[in-house]
Amino acid sequence: MPVAVLMIDDDEHLTSMVAQYMAQMDFAVHCEASVSGGLRSLRERHFEVLILDVMLPDGDGFEVCRTVRAESTIPILMLTARGDEMDRIVGLELGADDYLPKPFNPRELLARVRAIVRRAQRAEPARSVLRFGGLEIDAEQRLVSLDGQPCNLTGYQFDLLFALASNAGRVMSRDALMNHLRGHQLEAFDRSIDVHISRVRAAIEVDPKAPRRVLTLRGAGYLFARNQDA
Repeated sequence: MPVAVLMIDDDEHLTSMVAQYMAQMDFAVHCEASVSGGLRSLRERHFEVLILDVMLPDGDGFEVCRTVRAESTIPILMLTARGDEMDRIVGLELGADDYLPKPFNPRELLARVRAIVRRAQRAEPARSVLRFGGLEIDAEQRLVSLDGQPCNLTGYQFDLLFALASNAGRVMSRDALMNHLRGHQLEAFDRSIDVHISRVRAAIEVDPKAPRRVLTLRGAGYLFARNQDA
């Protein structure tokens, strides 16, 4: 079955081109040109990926991202015309899993969509629940809880945390993490991993400003502490 993709963007030429191109690669892209139409389709039909433009005629893509993330764990790839760093950070903070500045090469869009689909569909290891003190990471249900209370993480952030926790006690570089999660080399200017790490810390650390679970090793990468007293 083709992978179902919802694309919310009012550029008819772009959406038509993307839909036709991705149809050749076994993706079925349904396009909506407005916030209202996009949210209606998302609530009425099943999609595996959401491609969301920042600039929409009847609303703000960031607000749509916030709304969708409150209702669903669907992977979200945001499109921004400017490629502005602040746009990227805001989108990631609101729960987007990835971003792509316009104009873009359709092959790169396809590669990024394939990567987030792989992350969502990837079979989890046999050890499905990781426990570190009061922190529990359930790979099968893709849920994280701290002292019995659920932690709000995006699909990307869950995969990031699971990758770190599965390698507890081992330093993982930023490049290694991004390659693990996205399947392609991290560009030198891409700071999205740091934004996601900050969101993970906000969810699982008692004091995110003084983390005791996800540690930064300057010049080396990140370490998930094997022994935790917090």
